[in-house]
Amino acid sequence: MKKKKLILLIVGAVLLLAVIGTLLYIFLSVLPAERERREREEAIRAYYEAKLEQYRAENERYADYEVDVAFLGDSLTDGYDVAAYYPQYVVSNRGIGGETTYGLEARLQVSVYDLKPKVAVLLIGVNNLGTMMDNYEDIIKGLKENLPDTKIVVLSLTPMGNALADKNNVATYTNVYLKMLAARHECRFVDLYSALLNPDTGEIYAEYTTDGLHLSPRGYEVMTAAITPTLQQLLGK
Repeated sequence: MKKKKLILLIVGAVLLLAVIGTLLYIFLSVLPAERERREREEAIRAYYEAKLEQYRAENERYADYEVDVAFLGDSLTDGYDVAAYYPQYVVSNRGIGGETTYGLEARLQVSVYDLKPKVAVLLIGVNNLGTMMDNYEDIIKGLKENLPDTKIVVLSLTPMGNALADKNNVATYTNVYLKMLAARHECRFVDLYSALLNPDTGEIYAEYTTDGLHLSPRGYEVMTAAITPTLQQLLGK
């Protein structure tokens, strides 16, 4: 009888320790991680809304004169100092970090329709690489329907490196699609992939990137050199 009670006490103690351990894990790991996730999402939403509000204010300022080029995209565009790289043009950066093709399509009104630029440059898709082809054409159609006088430049996806290098095969295939799509809708296509790719490694040149995805100042210089001839042809400057 004593032995049975001892076994029950041991089992109860083990279960109690397991419960305490689970509660400690929840309070020390799960809840802080969940709190951090919520805070990060809230920060992203706040940044997104701030960018849209900035665009609305800019649209009012730009109402009195024509914008030559609007650059539309995600963090690769968001981090692109277009005013410094294109001093010969009136330019507007309409990139938002973390953006997808779906997000861009949803904000086309404030990002570009209200702005009415002479040229719209698209660099979007890496954040939803597997689904970007589902609505990329819809973005182009929306631009052509709402801004019939605006020229559209489709930029290829850029090569990646480090831990993201395995996505380059998908990016290469997608770029073929983008080139065909641009031709179908009489848009200009600019190949950034070849300009930034190190053929010896099959990845983006190390000096062109900060982390395997985002571009370094040198990477943006190469990107600008690839885009500029097309802008000169379209704008005559």
